[in-house]
Formats: sequence, C-alpha cells, structure tokens
Amino acid sequence: MKKTAIVTDSNSGITQAEGAKLGIFVVPMPFLVNGEQFYEDINLTQDEFYEKLKSDADVSTSQPIVGELLAFWDKILQDYDDMVYIPMSSGLSESCNTAKMLAQDYDGRIQVVDNQRISITQKQSVFDAKAMAEEGMSAEETKDFLEKTKLEASIYISLPTLKYLKKGGRITPAAAAVGTALHLRPVLQIQGERLDKYRMTTVTMKAAKAAMIEGLKNDLKNRFANLATNGELALAVAHTQNFEKAEEFKKELQAVFPGLPFVSCDPLSLSVACHIGPGALACALFRMKKAK
Repeated sequence: MKKTAIVTDSNSGITQAEGAKLGIFVVPMPFLVNGEQFYEDINLTQDEFYEKLKSDADVSTSQPIVGELLAFWDKILQDYDDMVYIPMSSGLSESCNTAKMLAQDYDGRIQVVDNQRISITQKQSVFDAKAMAEEGMSAEETKDFLEKTKLEASIYISLPTLKYLKKGGRITPAAAAVGTALHLRPVLQIQGERLDKYRMTTVTMKAAKAAMIEGLKNDLKNRFANLATNGELALAVAHTQNFEKAEEFKKELQAVFPGLPFVSCDPLSLSVACHIGPGALACALFRMKKAK
C-alpha cells in the first residue's frame, strides 16, 4: 500500500502543533502587514494578528511563495509515495490554481484538491482525507471524493461591524455608511467559492444568531436532509477573537440541533478574519465522512 501524505495550508485552521500531533503537514500562509511579510503560526500568532488589525495596519493575504511551496512538497515526498494537498478554495484565492499548475510536474504524485472550502469546513476535509488514507484509499480516490462532495457545506458568519468589509473593498463606503446609520449587522454566507451576504439584521447579536440558525435549518431541511439521515452531517461553531460568545452559541445550537454531532468550536482562519475583523461569530454544517 502506498504511503500517502495529507497536506493542507493554515487557512484550514490547523496549527503547526496540531498538524505535527496528527501527522498532517501544514503550509503556513503568508500575510503582508504594512509591507512586511509574516507567516501564520510561525512568526504571526492569532493575538499578534488582531493587534495589528485593530491598530489599522495595512493587512492583506498572499499566496504561498512558489519556491517555498515546492521545497515543502519535495521534502515531504522524500518520505512518502504521494500526497493529497488541500488548499483553500479556488474561489477565494489563486493559490489553489497555482498549486494545480505546479503539481503537473510531479507525474501524479501530488493530487491537489479544489473542494471549495475554507477554515472549519476545509479542516474537516483534511480530517476526512487523513481517515481515507488510513483506510487505504489512494490519493486520487481521496481527491475525487472530496471534490465530488465539495458543496456539501455551509458557513454563516455574523459581523459586529462593517469596517473591515469596507476596508477590504467588499462593500462600498456608501453602503457601509448606510448600514452603520441604520444599525445593521451583516450575516455572511460561504457556500462553495464565494463569501456572500446572506442577510442584514438589526444590530443585536440575538437577531444575527436567529438568522444564522434559520440558515442552518433551511440547509438541514433542503440541502442536507439525506446526509443527516445517514449520519454524515456535523455541526461546528467558529469565531474571530470571540471565544466566550462562541461557547454560548455552541450550547444554543446543541439545544436546537440535538441530533447532530458537534465537532468543534474553533477560531476562524486568519485569511477570513482579515476581511471581517474581530468579534465575529460563525456556525457551519458540513458533510463528515463516515468511518468504515
């Protein structure tokens, strides 16, 4: 049986320490802060990132540097026959398409998965890939499964402010001004390759959580009903520097959806946080592969 490595990037939310413990390789994503390059979980911690963001530093995401990515892959392939590489969604970054192009020179030893996920849903894909490798599935079979099921995931995110959407150019200054004046709180949605507006609610967190729960209920009823019946659907909560509220939301969701397994309550990846800022609250439904 081939020895297959499971590789992802730090957009998955898997830390270097967690990756080492689980036998998963994590490419640290680069960030530019006032023109200076940092690497997530290497010389840029979550707390340091939010300090810079709150101080109105110019913070932006970047693709992995090609030479560094190739060196990362080459080192892994010294000890493994092949690898499954799961980067963030191609709809949110060009890093996936770049990886696909680079992998063409490896004669099939690198299977790049574009299953259009990020953060907590991407993380579950990585865990699924690890389980499939341990079951003896090939890298190509694993890639095919993850891409076939790529849209079986939803993330809803409530933002406390429009500031960072405005700063990142995702909404116009005029729209931000109107939303702020009307005391509106946006609820965003990630399904597949896009970060879209799902709902505008009143400024209260209660209204925002109600909108997110409504979204989950609709997904459960319409998109994911068969997955729930088959025991292949999981629930998670995430946040941006908002752990206490996330834990409260977790308990609320467990009461609303008692039949669903609860997987995690984790920080959103910094690549998402860069565009939405601190204080956000999120929830997700996603397919989780059943163990054989």
